[in-house]
Amino acid sequence: MQQCAGTGARKAAALVAAVGTVVLTACAVGPDFKQPAAPASAEYTPTTQPSSTVEAPGPGGAAQNFRSGAEVPANWWTLFHADELDALIREAIAHSPTLAAAAATLRSAQENYAAQRGDALLPSVDAQGSVTRESVPGASFGQPNLPASTFTLYDASVSVAYRIDLFGGARRSVEAARAQAEYQQWEFEAARLTLINNVVTTAVNVASLHEQVEAQEDILHSEREQLAVIEKQLNAGAASRADLLSQRAQVAQSESVLPTLQKSLAQAQHRLAVLIGREPQTGSADFTFASFTLPTELPLSVPARLVRQRPDVRAAEALLHESTAQLGVATADLYPQLNLTGSIGSETVSASDLFGAGTRAWSIGGSLMQPLFHGGALTARRRAARADLDRATAQYRETVLTALQDVADTLRALEADARTLKADADGESAAADSLALTRRQYAAGAVSYVTLIVAERQYAQSRQARVQALASRYADTAALFQALGGGWWNQEKSKRE
Repeated sequence: MQQCAGTGARKAAALVAAVGTVVLTACAVGPDFKQPAAPASAEYTPTTQPSSTVEAPGPGGAAQNFRSGAEVPANWWTLFHADELDALIREAIAHSPTLAAAAATLRSAQENYAAQRGDALLPSVDAQGSVTRESVPGASFGQPNLPASTFTLYDASVSVAYRIDLFGGARRSVEAARAQAEYQQWEFEAARLTLINNVVTTAVNVASLHEQVEAQEDILHSEREQLAVIEKQLNAGAASRADLLSQRAQVAQSESVLPTLQKSLAQAQHRLAVLIGREPQTGSADFTFASFTLPTELPLSVPARLVRQRPDVRAAEALLHESTAQLGVATADLYPQLNLTGSIGSETVSASDLFGAGTRAWSIGGSLMQPLFHGGALTARRRAARADLDRATAQYRETVLTALQDVADTLRALEADARTLKADADGESAAADSLALTRRQYAAGAVSYVTLIVAERQYAQSRQARVQALASRYADTAALFQALGGGWWNQEKSKRE
């Protein structure tokens, strides 16, 4: 008996060794994932991109230079040289609920990958113990006259089960789980980049609205002073009542604009507080354009590098990888499946005799299953997996094109922003000079009241336009850093430095 058991164990070991050799030399069915080719183009726009923008007078009007191939800093927002902005972004990264949710989703994907790897590639080993009280009548042994036998059966065993991955279905499933974890990693990076950009652009919007409120208050102050002048002129007979009524209407119109700007400013401040993880009533730092310095040296990555830098492109690539692996899983389901099972334990009618002589029980077995007919379900699932792969390929291509468009749009926007700011700054300067001259002429009676009103409106509009153009320039500068991927690949380097 002992010799037979030894022979069985040796045969089992030989079988396991042979199966292991097959598994190691077997290939995984289905297509192997290949990283898509990078764009071959070297430019983002049909015409040659200027190396610098025009220069505009006043703060924020410096020319910006594009440096092809320059690295995108990990902490690119520090190029604005705003300490309060840097502090808010660090607070946002630490306390934003959106980023915390993305981080939790990433951890879940990573743990699911670990679980899939353990389930698919490693054998399962389970220990089991049981106690059963049984009563067996004599009829069960063909002796109905015998009294029933009552006893307690104690059982303790360890069982092992392992699916031999002959055609790589298990490995493909692990590959798909790993790709899903990579996808969530890039989704986290994308959420982080979006959060940082939102903080920057909202801070710029706060600064813009502060300037617009201040400009509107200055205009309103001047119009009220002008109203007082007209009232005196009316009393002296030097102005008409129509002039007085027109000026009052102008003041009322300017007064109606101010609350709208103040509302927008308050909402932008509330949004900034929420972005950094605070309740709106707690407030956040206030900003004006004096808080920022316009970055003048801007990096510009070539398209081939851009697709390796953009988190959204890398996320789309991970989904493409996952779909490729899932096609392998669906293909492997069409092939035979081999499973090995085994157990060893002890059975006895006395707890004290467990693992004693003569109580050992063991088993070893294998099963081979070849799908024959499943109503076309397996082939349909493979066709569906192929369609999913085609969809992921198209979505990846679309994401790459969108990334290239983002950079192209932002580059053109920065060029246009600089020209617009120059024109608006020149226009504001001219409108201010014209208004000052018109006021002196009106006081001397050399021009009509209508001329004065036109000059005031032109100055108000030119000042607001200059502020909005400046805000667009700062916001589009931040958009360029986002479009280039945000420099996440330099985070570890910046930490070491």
